[in-house]
Amino acid sequence: MATRLTETIASAPNPPCNAPGSSNSRWGWLLAASVLLLVADGRNTIALAAWLAPASLLRFVRLERPLRGLALAYLALAILRGIAYRGMAPIPGIFYYVFLAISTISALLPYVADRLLARRLPTFAGSLVFPCTLVVTQFIYAHGPHGSWGTIAYSQTGNLPLLQLLSVTGLWGIDFLIGWFASSVNQALESPRSLRPLAAFTALLLTVLLAGGARLAFFPPSSATVRVASLSPAKDGPPSDPSLLDRIVHQHATENERAQFRAASATASDNLLARSEQQAAAGAKILLWSETAVLLLAEDEPALLTKASALAAKVHIYLGLALGTWTPGSPYPLENKLVLLDPTGTVAWQFLKARPTPGPEAVNARPSDGRLRQLGTPYGRLMGAICFDTDFPPLMAQAGAAHADIVLSPAGDWAAIDPRHTEIASFRAIEQGFNLLRQTNNGLSAAYDYQGHQLAQMDEFHATQLTLVAQLPIRGARTLYARFGDWLAWLSIAALAALLFQALRKRSA
Repeated sequence: MATRLTETIASAPNPPCNAPGSSNSRWGWLLAASVLLLVADGRNTIALAAWLAPASLLRFVRLERPLRGLALAYLALAILRGIAYRGMAPIPGIFYYVFLAISTISALLPYVADRLLARRLPTFAGSLVFPCTLVVTQFIYAHGPHGSWGTIAYSQTGNLPLLQLLSVTGLWGIDFLIGWFASSVNQALESPRSLRPLAAFTALLLTVLLAGGARLAFFPPSSATVRVASLSPAKDGPPSDPSLLDRIVHQHATENERAQFRAASATASDNLLARSEQQAAAGAKILLWSETAVLLLAEDEPALLTKASALAAKVHIYLGLALGTWTPGSPYPLENKLVLLDPTGTVAWQFLKARPTPGPEAVNARPSDGRLRQLGTPYGRLMGAICFDTDFPPLMAQAGAAHADIVLSPAGDWAAIDPRHTEIASFRAIEQGFNLLRQTNNGLSAAYDYQGHQLAQMDEFHATQLTLVAQLPIRGARTLYARFGDWLAWLSIAALAALLFQALRKRSA
C-alpha cells in the first residue's frame, strides 16, 4: 500500500512549465509559509496568518516536485508547529516530539490530497479538494484523546461576525473557509482565467460576515440577567509540598503529614466558603469554584458538604463546589467533581469530569459516565462541565440538546495555554447556544453570552482578587448546530469521496 501511494504521488501532475514563478519563487513561498506558520496558531496567534499560511504552503507544494514538496512541507509543519505550540501540550520529553511527528501526518493530508487530485479535476471541483480534506482530517482528529485542540478555527478568536458561523456549522465551517481560501487563491495564481473558485469563496465569506454581523446587531441576548460570581483559591498561604499528596495517596505518609494536609484543606475550604458568603451578600445568586479548588480526603468530604449546604440554605444561592476528592489505596483514587447545591442546601447533582486530561489525572481519575447533569432554576437551566470537557464538541452537544441556558465550567490551566483554553470553551457557547461561566486556576476566568461576547474576565496571572463577577443572561438560544450537529463535516466526507471517484474515473478513462 505504501509503495503504491508513493508511486501515485510521484506520478501526480507537475505544474505546467509556464506557470508563473514555478521555478524561481517556490522557495519564497516556502519561506513565507514558514514565517506565517510560527504565528498561524499556538501561543502567539495572528488571525490573518492562519489564512495566509496554508495558502503559501499549498503554493509551494503545487510548484515543487511532488515527493520533495510534500516531504519539505511535512518538515515545515512538524518543526514550526512544534515551536508555535511549545509548552501547550502536557507531554514530557521525547514523547512530545513523537506526538508532533504523528499529529503532523494529519496536518499534511490536505496537501497530499490536493497534490494527488486537484489537477485531475475541473477547476472548480479541484478547488474543493483541499478544504474538504482539511475539514475531514480535523473532524476525525477532534474525536481523539486531545479533542478539538489544534483545530485551525480557534485562530479566529475575537472575530465575532465570523464566529457566528459556529452556531450553524460548528468548527467545520470556519475550517472550510480557511481551506477554500488557500485553494481558490492558488487556482487564481496558476491561471488568471480560473477566478470562479475565488469569486465563489469571496461571495460566501461576505455572506457569512454579513449574516454574522446581522445576528449580532439584530438578535442580541435580550433576557433578564443573573448576578454570578466565581472564585479561585487564595494564594497567600504558605507554599504546599507537592509531594505530600502523593505520599498520602500511596499510603506512605505519617499521621502528622495527614493532619498537615487535612488542616491545609480545611483552611482552603473555609476561605472559599467565607468569600462565597460575601459574594452572596453582594447579590450573587449563582457561585462557582475553580477546578479542584479544594483538595481533600474522601473522609473529609461529608463535613465540607454539610458546611456548604448550610451556607447555600442560609443565603439562598446555587453553589458549585469543584472538589478534588482523594481516596488513598483506591485503584482510581481521584474524584474530580462538580457538586451543585440548590438554595435549600440540597445536593442537586454531582458530576465527575468526563474527559480527564491525558497523563497523571487520567490515570488516577475515577471514570465518569459522561453524562452532563442539569437543573431547572428560576435563572434558567444550569449544567456543568469541567475544564478539558469543553474541548470536545460531541460531549458539549448534550448541553445544546438539553437546551442549557447557563453552563458552569470550573477549570485549571497553566501559563502556556492562557488565554487560549478559555477562548476554546467560548466556542462551545456559540455552537450550542448557552451562556458560559468559566472559573480557572492559573489562567483566564471569563463569562460569555451565547454569541461569544466576553462579559467579564479575570486573569489569575495579572489579578490580585481571584474572584470574577458578571451578569449572565438567564436564557440561551437554540442553534442550528445544536439541532443538526456535524452536518458539514459529513457533507465534506461525502464530497471528498465523490471528488476521489471523479478523479479516478478520469484517470482510467
